[in-house]
Amino acid sequence: MKIPQEIIARLRNAERVLVFTGAGVSAESGIPTFRDALTGLWENFDAEELASARAFERDPALVWGCHEWGRMIVMRAQPNPGHLAIARLASLVPQLTLVTQNVDDLHERAGSLDVLHLHGRINKPFCFDCRHPYEYPPGVPDEPDRGRRLAPPRCNHCNGNIRPGVVWFGDNLPAAEWKIAVDETLRCDVFICVGASLQVQPAAQLPFLASKHGALFIQINPNPISLNLQASINLNGTAGEVLPWLVETVAHGAGR
Repeated sequence: MKIPQEIIARLRNAERVLVFTGAGVSAESGIPTFRDALTGLWENFDAEELASARAFERDPALVWGCHEWGRMIVMRAQPNPGHLAIARLASLVPQLTLVTQNVDDLHERAGSLDVLHLHGRINKPFCFDCRHPYEYPPGVPDEPDRGRRLAPPRCNHCNGNIRPGVVWFGDNLPAAEWKIAVDETLRCDVFICVGASLQVQPAAQLPFLASKHGALFIQINPNPISLNLQASINLNGTAGEVLPWLVETVAHGAGR
């Protein structure tokens, strides 16, 4: 894989790096994207029928069962070389901010700290009514049947239904995480976008903000997308293929 020397130099000399990850990173660990999971499993449902407050109010057992099946996949998955490379990159640059659209915890399990989850976390549910957090019982339960309805747990504070901790259609992004993500995007020297299709707003704005404010914009994706035209350089390949190589390039220049 070839990369211009001036790009390598800017990456090695960067003071603030922001890594923005999408579903493509976790797909290499066997976690399907939400829409991929609909194919075959819940193919008779529209996405908004399984991921919105209205859907949960109408049929909480269907929505909870769908998300619990996804949570079981996440719990059984393992970080891949892409996740591990990002965690290592944090030790090679003065400051790294990791922003993800993914709702799993594979970045954390790979060793990344203070991950900004713009779309919530599937293992951090809370009460639909009072929003009090809910803690799962210890251990790994059996995987629910695909498409099976499961009654959600009840809140210990108000007896409301517990809902999945992900951002649904119609929900706002978590305000604190979004503010930090925007602030760091505007301040970063290098913006690395990995495995993101950039079809979901407002998160899809971040790469354009970085590019507009002069950051080196590295796009990593196995398939060409519209954002390729905005990137300083496009590295075609999966996160697990490209990121370890890219991090080794930085490490070599850093003398580590």
